[in-house]
Amino acid sequence: MKLLGNSTQEINPLQKRLLYRCCILPIVLYGFQLWFYNKAPLSYPMKILGKMQRRAAIWILGAFKTSPMEGIEAIAGLIPIKFHLHKLASRSQLRSSSLPDNHIIRSLMDDHLNSHIDSHPHSIKSLTNCQKTSVKGHIIDSNNKLYGVFPFFSPLNPEFSPGSRVIDIFPDKFSFNLATKGKNASSCSQQLDNMTIQASMSPHTAIVVSDASIKNDIATLISHIHICNQLLVKMVHHAAFITSTEAELFDIRCGIN
Repeated sequence: MKLLGNSTQEINPLQKRLLYRCCILPIVLYGFQLWFYNKAPLSYPMKILGKMQRRAAIWILGAFKTSPMEGIEAIAGLIPIKFHLHKLASRSQLRSSSLPDNHIIRSLMDDHLNSHIDSHPHSIKSLTNCQKTSVKGHIIDSNNKLYGVFPFFSPLNPEFSPGSRVIDIFPDKFSFNLATKGKNASSCSQQLDNMTIQASMSPHTAIVVSDASIKNDIATLISHIHICNQLLVKMVHHAAFITSTEAELFDIRCGIN
């Protein structure tokens, strides 16, 4: 990469950052699931990867070698390597739920969603509770993540039909406020702040803040529930192959329940 460009003009920092993220990181982190999992010893690989990213950040910015790591990472627009690995591992674990039922990885898991399928003789289901706590690896982490994934939601559920919905039965007990990004984002934020302060003063009022997003055919739904003088409750759900509307409806339903 140092040979790129010519004697009068070098490639700019944005191009350097793009080359590092597209050409270096995929090669260095290939097969990282073999060593990056829960309770794995990570001090040595993190030290090596930290040195690599430091050299890359200094090369991108042309900074001094004595520059602080956090500062040059932030200026270069690079996420810390540990958080980058956590992001890739989380996506990889969720992606296993969208694999076909006859896939070898699905057969090794304790798949509660497809109990009719014959499991592998060496699957997690065949392990004892003591063995499950001692065995470590990416498959174990993916299996634990699988219990928070639902394959689909039923939009024809009676609770979704008009007249049977909670808002139809108790119309004066619920109010919905949609927050959208736009030109009046500051006024919308001020309105939500006022609502939160007003609702927090009443012990009979609960606030449910929910959001949903879809990436790689997997929906992530997050709800924050707050009641006066009680701890904030956070719920996170994952689902595969659903629409954004179904995800938002389910998220609101979980918050109301």
